Amino acid sequence: MKKKVLCLFLAAVISSAQIVSVFADREADLRSARETTSSQLDATNSQINALESQKQALQAEIDQMDAQLVDIMVAIDVLTDEISQKEADIEETKAELADAEADRDKQYEDMKLRIQYIYENGGSDGWAQMLLAENDLTSILNKAEYTQKLYDYDRESLEEYKAIVQEVKDLGDRLASEKADLEVMQNDYKEQQGTLEAALEEKKATSADYENQIAVAQEQAAQYKALIEEQTAEIQAIQAEKQRAAEEAARRAAEEAARKQRAAEAAARAEEESEESSDDESYSDEDNDSEESYDESSDYEEDSYNEDESYNDDSSDDEDYYEEDSSDDEDYYEEESSDEEDYYEEESDDSYEEESSSGASYSGAGQAVADYACQFVGNPYVWGGSSLTNGADCSGFIMSVYAKFGVSLPHSSAAMRSCGTGVSYSEAMPGDIICYSGHVAIYLGGGSIVHASNERDGIKISGNAAYRTILSVRRVI
Repeated sequence: MKKKVLCLFLAAVISSAQIVSVFADREADLRSARETTSSQLDATNSQINALESQKQALQAEIDQMDAQLVDIMVAIDVLTDEISQKEADIEETKAELADAEADRDKQYEDMKLRIQYIYENGGSDGWAQMLLAENDLTSILNKAEYTQKLYDYDRESLEEYKAIVQEVKDLGDRLASEKADLEVMQNDYKEQQGTLEAALEEKKATSADYENQIAVAQEQAAQYKALIEEQTAEIQAIQAEKQRAAEEAARRAAEEAARKQRAAEAAARAEEESEESSDDESYSDEDNDSEESYDESSDYEEDSYNEDESYNDDSSDDEDYYEEDSSDDEDYYEEESSDEEDYYEEESDDSYEEESSSGASYSGAGQAVADYACQFVGNPYVWGGSSLTNGADCSGFIMSVYAKFGVSLPHSSAAMRSCGTGVSYSEAMPGDIICYSGHVAIYLGGGSIVHASNERDGIKISGNAAYRTILSVRRVI
């Protein structure tokens, strides 16, 4: 009877094991599928991160080009105003030239009338007759002196008026040349504006394409996440079903064993009534064996339960360990980050105090800068270039000149307005940087500058540093 009960219990356990095996196969398939989905999610997230990085880099370029475009548009507006002012100056100069020419012509006509009067009254000997007509020598000398003064006055006045006319003409020519330079510069800026706008449109289209790719990848990632959640939920459901099936199988096996045991006990009791005391002793032994078997089964279940409980305790200990370790790491990184911030703040403050305490003293090295820059007069102007021989724009020219002397400057005319130390134009010395709206030049002294002017003139020397509105003068060496 004892063997029979044990066989029934084993059959129930085997049936439960078969059910658990089916669940285990499905769980293994789901775990494998979840790992595959997780790998796909990681790859998609990596793709999103790469696209985000590319988009951020592109956005930085777009922001920089936007800033350049703003600077160019401002420079165009400033040049438009300056050209208008030059036109007004030219018109004023034309009026002054007309007045000067009229004064010159009047002086010339008056001189001719006086000469004509003398000749008409005395012919070719008019001067001699006027002198000899007097009776005494004093009158003759006075008249001769007067005549000489009159001649000298006419001649000096005529020369003076001629000089005024030439000066006004030269001023008009210079204004016309400066206006032409401004117009060439304005056209260059307009071309640069068109180029920048086209490049910006292209980069913005690329950025929009990145956004579309990121949106598609994010949607794919969301699908992967949802699938992983579904697979995890199904795995958890299988685990719960396995647990429930195992418990149900164990319960049924225990019930069946108990039922069989009760039936066996009933049959044994019936036999006891008809048998002698020896049979009672045998029955008692059997009963003890059955109880011992049942107790062993109970011990098995209890051990299994204790094992699960022990596993849970280990898992809890691991979680506590990782939480404590993570907390320590966070404290460490927070402390390290704080130290770094204090260091950089201290370094930044010291740097600012040192720069703010520096004066605008002139070392004399600026003359060497100015002399070196003049070596490249006649070389071409190339927008965006920085080659002193093959072509540079205004800021690229100055940047490369100063690089020869170990000074690093930005390739931006707007940024150069913040470099070094500011001085007034009246204090400008050779080598100082003269800053205009959208343009920069190197001061040579005596009101002259050397600069990469425009595509027509290239790198040249201009004699009037104040031909445009000066925004600032910077001393960097």
